[in-house]
Amino acid sequence: MRSRGLERRSGGLSVVRSCLLLLFIQVSAPTAPAEARRVRGGRAQTRRVQPSPPHRERVEGAESFPLDFTAVEGNMDNFMIQIKNLAQSLYPCSAQKLDQDMKLHFLKNVSVTCNDGSPAGYYIKESKGSKRWLVFLEGGWYCFNRQTCDGRYETMRRLMSSTKWPQTRTGTGILSPQPEENPHWWNANMVFIPYCSSDVWSGATAKTDHSDYAFMGSLIIKEVVNELLTKGLDNAKVLLLAGSSAGGTGVLLNVDHVAEQLVSLGHPGVRVRGLADSGWFLDNKQYRFTDCLDTISCAPTEAIKRGIRYWGGLVPENCRQAHVGEEWNCFFGYKVYPTLKSPVFVVQWLFDEAQLTVDNIHLTGQPVHEGQWRYIQNLGHELRSTLRDVPAMFAPACLSHELITRTYWMDIQVKGTSLPRALHCWDRSLQDNLHINSSHGNHNHQNHKAPPTRGCPLHLIDSCPWPHCNPTCPTIRDQLTGQEMSVIQFLKHLGFDVQKMAQQQGMDPGKLLGMLNNGN
Repeated sequence: MRSRGLERRSGGLSVVRSCLLLLFIQVSAPTAPAEARRVRGGRAQTRRVQPSPPHRERVEGAESFPLDFTAVEGNMDNFMIQIKNLAQSLYPCSAQKLDQDMKLHFLKNVSVTCNDGSPAGYYIKESKGSKRWLVFLEGGWYCFNRQTCDGRYETMRRLMSSTKWPQTRTGTGILSPQPEENPHWWNANMVFIPYCSSDVWSGATAKTDHSDYAFMGSLIIKEVVNELLTKGLDNAKVLLLAGSSAGGTGVLLNVDHVAEQLVSLGHPGVRVRGLADSGWFLDNKQYRFTDCLDTISCAPTEAIKRGIRYWGGLVPENCRQAHVGEEWNCFFGYKVYPTLKSPVFVVQWLFDEAQLTVDNIHLTGQPVHEGQWRYIQNLGHELRSTLRDVPAMFAPACLSHELITRTYWMDIQVKGTSLPRALHCWDRSLQDNLHINSSHGNHNHQNHKAPPTRGCPLHLIDSCPWPHCNPTCPTIRDQLTGQEMSVIQFLKHLGFDVQKMAQQQGMDPGKLLGMLNNGN
């Protein structure tokens, strides 16, 4: 009996120590200026971690931030093992059980449905005590008429119906509950809304006896927000509406709607922000024009023109007024972004695979022609031009699509800064702007801007001119063999001429070749 009492006493002391240690961790952000060595795509890679900005005294009532783990990447592996062990021992510190997966909830309002009339829903992992909410919109192209929607229903039914959705989902990237994979948002309330409306999250049309499908993407978001208000969103400080691909475009179309919805329901204190990943599409001229017979080959402009009528699509009011009768323009980032009231962070590959696909550039294992190579390069120039005036953005010169939910999202850098670090800097800048505007008696975030924090960049865009010239780009694989390709192999496959490119850049060909080989 005595030994059991000693065990319980010892266990109690251990829990107390754990709780005290957690408190210490939360109030002090350790730094470790060391080399972080991470493995990505089977290759080890060395990264220099940037120093954290100086600690600032918190203002009463200000938003609280979790520990910024980007500051301790130097000994990340060992540090995270200790943190995870600590977290597992903290059950007695709260009633919350550490449950990693998001669980499925169907909407209570059964009139808001997927394309086929099955109930829409969402996955959620609550984080008791956190006042930060991350709501993610899934991507997955679209359909724009009866023919393309019928084909989509046959081949991609999970994007039009909820009948076979799993009961749980595991979050990755920015949805991960693991701090080593998600250093800034790991302890937020996580919500994943599956895409089952095929309308780029814009529709507000129910299925009837005279219509084949429902298109209710915009209404699904609205109903999810209504339900989240009963689960703690009403007490939130920040709601980050994020999404990838069609979900990224959905963020641009809905972020102001969500902000207005919360204000109208009496919750103006919830600060709504957007994170649009790989949804900044261009309405450019296709490399090779084709008839609009299917989703993949149809030019984006024509597909959206047809789709917005078929879906009964809604767009932000300011953008609608700017493009009366041509509301399809609001589906393209560089046209809708200037009309938005809510702050939005844009993540966009400069050589987006989905953009190249709809432009009829298909990298199918055969070397591209010179005209295709010029088109690819020009796409990068066009994207840079449209992103020039976006203050918060992350645009690597890589050939890829989607990033924020990838497990390697921490490994990609632009000018030495990772995306999680840039998002952390963005959060800080918005908080600083809030303090400045509050001191001026003004709550509009656009009126007074805090100067950027030194060592905390927000506007990050690669300047090198060809795909995968950034050495931190994701691993490239041959589309036919599946084998990993080096950067120089990939560029030669694209028809890259080292001599010609070196001449254009005013460089020695040997030096350029060395730079490319260093990006292996």
